[in-house]
Amino acid sequence: MFDVGFSEMIVVAIIALIVLGPEKLPKVARTVGHLLGRMQRYVNDVKADINREIELDELRKLQQSMQETARSIEQTVTQNVNSVESELNSVAQTAQSAISNSSAQNAVSNTVAQSAVSDVPAQISAASDATAIPNYPDLPAEPMPAANAPPVVSPQLELGLDAPAVASVPTAVSAPASAKV
Repeated sequence: MFDVGFSEMIVVAIIALIVLGPEKLPKVARTVGHLLGRMQRYVNDVKADINREIELDELRKLQQSMQETARSIEQTVTQNVNSVESELNSVAQTAQSAISNSSAQNAVSNTVAQSAVSDVPAQISAASDATAIPNYPDLPAEPMPAANAPPVVSPQLELGLDAPAVASVPTAVSAPASAKV
């Protein structure tokens, strides 16, 4: 605010020393310091209030613009929903009229289809009797290996890796002596 240099401050201090004297000068300087501190705090508070008001005003403008955008989106969606609904209603009416027109034709075709379906079981039984697969009990279930085919030996068996381990299996299990009566 005030542009006070060092030389101007020395001039003010010398004048204050001459006018007030050395006894009152420290008290006056302390009081002036407190007043200047209060004044700076007051100015800072006013600046902060002004900044808050400016930010609130910006937020209100932002809120209004967002509300306007939301309203326009809502109107667009409502218009699209209404147009789709009217199109669906017209399609439903068209389908309903087509169904009512074709119901008479379906009655005639149903009677023809029912007469054709009643003949199907007889045709199926006749066809299954003609194409039955004969059963040959003389043939084995699995194919027999060729007589000249060499035995199949895997490399693991040659190395003895898959050889079954010889395990001793007890032939009879004896009951403990305390269990016998």
